[in-house]
Parts: sequence; structure tokens; C-alpha cells
Amino acid sequence: MLNGLWLGFFVVAAIAGVTRWIGGDPGVWAAMVESLFAMAKLSVEVMILLFGTLTLWLGLLRIAERAGLVDALGRALAPLFARLMPEVPRGHPALGLITLNFAANGLGLDNAATPIGLKAMKALQELNPLPHTASNAQILFLVLNASSLTLLPVSIFMYRAQQGAADPTLVFLPILLATSASTLVGLLSVALVQRLKLWDPVVLAYLIPGALLLGGFMALLAGLSATALASLSSLLGNLTLFSLILLFLLLGSLKKVPVYETFVDGAREGFEVAKNLLPYLVAMLCAVGVLRSSGALEVLLDGIRWCVEGLGWDTRFVEALPTALVKPFSGSAARAMLIETMQTHGVDSFPALVAATVQGSTETTFYVLAVYFGAVGIQRARHAVGCALAAELAGVLAAIGVCYWFFG
Repeated sequence: MLNGLWLGFFVVAAIAGVTRWIGGDPGVWAAMVESLFAMAKLSVEVMILLFGTLTLWLGLLRIAERAGLVDALGRALAPLFARLMPEVPRGHPALGLITLNFAANGLGLDNAATPIGLKAMKALQELNPLPHTASNAQILFLVLNASSLTLLPVSIFMYRAQQGAADPTLVFLPILLATSASTLVGLLSVALVQRLKLWDPVVLAYLIPGALLLGGFMALLAGLSATALASLSSLLGNLTLFSLILLFLLLGSLKKVPVYETFVDGAREGFEVAKNLLPYLVAMLCAVGVLRSSGALEVLLDGIRWCVEGLGWDTRFVEALPTALVKPFSGSAARAMLIETMQTHGVDSFPALVAATVQGSTETTFYVLAVYFGAVGIQRARHAVGCALAAELAGVLAAIGVCYWFFG
């Protein structure tokens, strides 16, 4: 799947380039070649940024592992994962790491979620009988990770505040609703393909309280003022991040773990992980860069606008689609598109609100695929791409619908 997808990016870019060349734009080839080198450089820059983060969190995770925290989380969720991931043994370290990853994503702690997720994927790879083919457990984990249920989208608030929004948290509830739809569709799509029994009483015993807790949290936050909500979001995000680090260190100390030596030992893995990630990042980002510089993305956007106008629908949301269209491929490109939309149309314009909601509702699917599968050498993704894109599409459609509900 990834082989065909990667080749398809270059083929589509070539077709778009030929079309522009025939139309009198010979500079398109220079732009496409330049994008190859620019994306290769960006891949290295991304790795440099991730290098320190990976080293930090892999060191802290080694402390958590030796302190027994990961095993404890795995045992607590063993009944649920026994139904969702039957090939993973009860109490396996991967289960605790998956739980930590989901918690970090939910709190908007992207810097913490990525290294934890990579550690979880490597633990699942140890159980994979076909090292180059994604297992069912790895696919479910990746799709739920890509759908990225986010309870506190602090980064989106920051982007809006930087652009001068009067109420940076205005999109909080729309993002929460859209990301919930994305996660639900991701879970259902994988359950359908893998024939998981979500109606199992044990599964429902975990999912129903979670849904009620989420609903209660939404109701509580909906009653807060914009100022209080912004303060709470920032406080919870930073407090949770530091509290997690402190928990690892104190628990390790109580368990007589030599925390400094253990941290250094775990941090060494950051070098190996970074080295393994770079080729996959170069491959995916270069393909995306060529696709963008060829003009294929702009042609697609014009076609969507023409179709929407033909149906007689409101076309305001089309101006936000660049963020949605590049989000599956590149988080940095999506952020650039979001900021560009805010600057062009106004930070509180309808397109900017839709773009912000889209940005917070889903993850960068192909980036996650490249990073998570690349870290363990997975080459055959099976149904991971289709299910992840279904979740992403659900998040985008929900973001558009919710924004018309809230702001239309």
C-alpha cells in the first residue's frame, strides 16, 4: 500500500507538472526539483527537533518501566485489550505504553505522545510474527493514534492567540466534537475489518464510562468563561506534563531504581530511533513536497469549489480545505496553511475557524504511518491506511459541520 501510495504522489505530480508546462509555465520543473531538496533538508530539521525529545522521553520511560508503572497500566487494561488486541498477552508492557500514549494525545502533549507511541510500537513489534507486515494490534494502535482524540488542544489556542484572536479558545468545543467523531470512526472501521466485538460486555464496561466522563467534562468546560477556559487549558497541559515527569522520578526512587543511570540507559535508545526514522521521513516528505509544488493541490481545490458551487452549497469552507488536504501528509504544512488562512481571511473568519477545527481534529496520517511503521521496519501496512484515512475524513467532515452549527 505504501509503495503504491508513494509512487502515486510522484505520478500525479508529474502529470500536473506536464499540464502546467504545456500551459506555459516552464518554471514548474525547477520548483518541483527545488522542493525535493527542501523536503530532504526539512526531514533532517524535523529529526533534529525530535532528537532531544526522543532522548528525554525514552529515558523517562525506562524509569517508568523499571518502577513497574507500565506493567501496572497494562494489568489494569488487560480485560479491554484482551478483546481489542487478542494477540497481545495480558500484562504485556505494550499495553501500558499504549495507555500512556493515548493519555498524552488527549491532553495535547504531542512531544510526549510521539516517543511513548514509538516505544509502544516497538513493544508490539516484538509480538509480530511477520516483521515487515503490520499486525492487527499495530494497526488498531496506529489508527487510534492517528485519529488523535484531543481533550485540550493547547497548540491551536496558541496559534489563534498569536494571530490576535479575541477569544483563542473559541474553537475548543468544536475541536472536541470533531476529534471525538474521528476517533469513533477510526475504532469502528478497524473493528469492522478485524471483526472485533465492540458490544462485548467487558468492552462496553470500559467505553461507556469513558463516554459519560467525556460528556461530563464537556458540560463542565462549556460553563466556564473564555478567560477561565484558556487559563485552565494552559495550566492543565503544562501541569500534567511536569507531573508525569515527577511521577516517573518519584515512583522510580520509591522502588529503589537508580533514576539517573536508568535515564541515561534509556536515553541511548533515542539515537537508534532517530537513525531509523530519517530514511522514512525523507521518502514521505519529498513525495509530499513534489505534489505541492506541482500545483496538483491547487487544481484539486478549484475542482472542489466548482463542485460545491454546482450543488448550490455555501463555499466558505472551501477556503479552509488546504489545511485539511495537507494535514494527512505534513503537520508543519498544515500549520502553515492554517496560519496563512488566518492571515488572509482574518483569525475569526469562518474559513479560519474551520481550518483551526480541522487542525485540531485529526493527526498527520501519513507522517504517523512513516514514523511509527518506519521505526520498526514495517513495509506492508495492510488496512491501516484505509482505516486511518476514514477517521481523518470523518474528522474533517465533522469539523465543517460543527463549525456551521457553532459559527454559521
